[in-house]
Amino acid sequence: MLQSRIDNGSLIVGVLGAGQLAKMLANDAYRLGLRFATIEDKPGSPATFMTKLDFSGSGNDRERLDNFINNVDVITLENEFIDPEILEYIEQLKPVYPSSKTLNLIQDKYIQKNTFRDAGLELPNYQKMDNIEDCKEFGASFGYPFVLKSRKYGYDGYGNETVDSEEEIETAFNNLTKNNKSGLLAESFVNFTKELAVMVARSKNGEVVVYPCVETIQRNHICHKVIAPAQIDEKIAEKAKRYAVKCVEAINGIGVFGIELFLTDDGQVLVNEIAPRPHNSGHYTIEGCYTSQYENAIRAITGLPLGNTDLIMGAACMINLLGERDGSGVPRSPDKMLAKKAKLHLYNKSESRVGRKMGHITAIASTTKEAVSIAEDAANSFKW
Repeated sequence: MLQSRIDNGSLIVGVLGAGQLAKMLANDAYRLGLRFATIEDKPGSPATFMTKLDFSGSGNDRERLDNFINNVDVITLENEFIDPEILEYIEQLKPVYPSSKTLNLIQDKYIQKNTFRDAGLELPNYQKMDNIEDCKEFGASFGYPFVLKSRKYGYDGYGNETVDSEEEIETAFNNLTKNNKSGLLAESFVNFTKELAVMVARSKNGEVVVYPCVETIQRNHICHKVIAPAQIDEKIAEKAKRYAVKCVEAINGIGVFGIELFLTDDGQVLVNEIAPRPHNSGHYTIEGCYTSQYENAIRAITGLPLGNTDLIMGAACMINLLGERDGSGVPRSPDKMLAKKAKLHLYNKSESRVGRKMGHITAIASTTKEAVSIAEDAANSFKW
């Protein structure tokens, strides 16, 4: 059925969410001759301006959701915080990728880590934490510092607390459990030399393609820069890519997935976590690879053949543009919106907040040094 809809140009891809990831998914859906629909709790999100088939509105409205479902052929999502019960409801009516079963294996980070451990993957030491005493025992067993995490809904450093000593446990535990009923887990602090990431696309037909292993550089727990490919030994890069594929297979994932990993100072590769959607570490693929993560996400869920993931040139560098003030989402100086040799992406968010992802810049070049230099020059000249 989907193939016939693709053939006559009438297939409609629906996205649960309408932020910047949905916006970039829409760009490639249109380029493939498909149509696009969005639904979001907040009207006016970036992707809502990309389509007439926008079902966004305030509040949890089942009628609005049903209208969305009835107007699309296949559904995907732009974040992992969707209620699995809603996905189960949608799945009775239309195909959804990734599925509710996949989401159930990764939304709870404790279950996610158990799933990956059972698949034979290497991870940092971790345990679930039911009370303060559990935290003290974890610290005594595995040492300090360790990271205390919400089992659900954490991102970009939100929902995490670094615990440097037993004296800090009670405050960290209370901070994270104040408005959190999902429980906590503790994870050993990893002495890593680099943070790595790999994008994997896996189609409903079972085809798998893997993007280059990249290095991600964080600032204040938010991704600042991505360098592709990571400047590491090729054997380590291949191991990271194998681990990434095993992660996706362990959750029977369909779509595109971002897998974050640690490279330790003794050469170990440890799995950190997975995102069941296009990922910040894969933005560089729009200009940097023959097929972007967004195009392969669309291809994966519609049954189209997956595209070439090779770099077009020798290297790429992506730098996030973060809000530097609270207020309007429009940059202060339009004359500074020139990225010269780099590509500028603005997300069309109505409001800027300090630390909020407002856009990104990507540069491609024959060498890593040149790509990083071009991207940094462009990012440094841009002003909010």
